Amino acid sequence: MPEPGPLRLGVNIDHVATIRNARGGEHPDPARAAALVRAAGGEGITFHLREDRRHIRDDDLVRIREAAGGLPLNFEMAATDEMISIAERFAPDAACLVPERREERTTEGGLDAAGGHDRLVGPVDRLREAGARVSLFIEPAHEQIAAAKSLGAPVVELHTGRYGELFLSGDDAACQSELQRLREAAAYASGLGLEAHAGHGLSFDNVAPVAAIREVVELNIGHFLIGEAVFTGLEAAIARMRELMDEARA
Repeated sequence: MPEPGPLRLGVNIDHVATIRNARGGEHPDPARAAALVRAAGGEGITFHLREDRRHIRDDDLVRIREAAGGLPLNFEMAATDEMISIAERFAPDAACLVPERREERTTEGGLDAAGGHDRLVGPVDRLREAGARVSLFIEPAHEQIAAAKSLGAPVVELHTGRYGELFLSGDDAACQSELQRLREAAAYASGLGLEAHAGHGLSFDNVAPVAAIREVVELNIGHFLIGEAVFTGLEAAIARMRELMDEARA
């Protein structure tokens, strides 16, 4: 069996903007967070421009790009005409289509690429034509991965939220079962020629088993790192996550 390749860390900076927006004004600035991600050795920056602009705002986009200093930018978005049009103008390196409900606190579950196949054809094609590497944030299920392949998305990001919840629940059997589902999904995606990423609900305590999945090439982590940064600073939190990922990969 081949040795696992390198594992990238993308840092989601949305919740820096969430803190800013709770009070208004300009502090803390997500663009400054983007610069710190680069300084700490992160390999990419993720941000989600929501319909209700609850965290990242339109005027953040250019400043984030400037602060990123060339790091790849991953634009999370709903598959709406408004967001696709913004992405076409902004031209991010990557665009990740996610489900979005106005009443949710954060993204709850993966995109139904299988059930929404026909609706997603246009957005995927438009993003690819704009030069973005398109990914779909989906559940670790074969039918969803096959749908992503059919749509022409070269990347799938496997939703690890259920794994994170089960890890906290103490139900080790269920947690291991979900972890096995993630392993099988990543292997299936790789077998189809897709790049497998993973994210949601990952922390210092539970990241190692996911980082050890050889077919996964990128983890996108946000909420935990921004929360940990309150206590240790963002650069230290990223460095520790990077260390844990590297240890698991080795």
